[in-house]
Amino acid sequence: MPPNDFTYDDVGATLDRPGFCPQGFRPLHVRTRVGEGHDLFRRAAEAVMTWEMHRALGVGVAATADRAAPDVDVTITLAGLIKAPCRVIWTAEEPRRAGWAYGTLSGHPECGEESFLVDRTGDGTVWLTVTAFSRAAKWYARAGGPATRGLQQAYARRCGAVLRQLTAGQEA
Repeated sequence: MPPNDFTYDDVGATLDRPGFCPQGFRPLHVRTRVGEGHDLFRRAAEAVMTWEMHRALGVGVAATADRAAPDVDVTITLAGLIKAPCRVIWTAEEPRRAGWAYGTLSGHPECGEESFLVDRTGDGTVWLTVTAFSRAAKWYARAGGPATRGLQQAYARRCGAVLRQLTAGQEA
């Protein structure tokens, strides 16, 4: 993965340094309970890994592969207008956790990294955690100020709500 394609320096930090936020960036951490059980975990993991959760959010998804994998390029289109090009940096597909992170590419309204990770804790509870660090890259993202940050928080919370809907009836 050519690091010079990314619009920030700390590529991979959402995996390598959990909780890390570079100076000048804003952190984001939203954890949502999705449900319980192995079947629900498998269904949630599949929805995250195949872009299904993102599509169910109502955003456009154009990816170079049907499944998240390192070096897959993906462009998210918001409101039919705003294009957000990214590249998958890392993926995890393990018995109790699955997900991926993308880094922003040139043209994205923000600059930074965001991860979507489903995990199943020891008591069987399934969670979606959205973690990111970002800063505005386009004038309209800067002009939005606190409203832009509020939209990012709302988007992360909506990911959890949508994933819960997609997995309804899967608890076992």
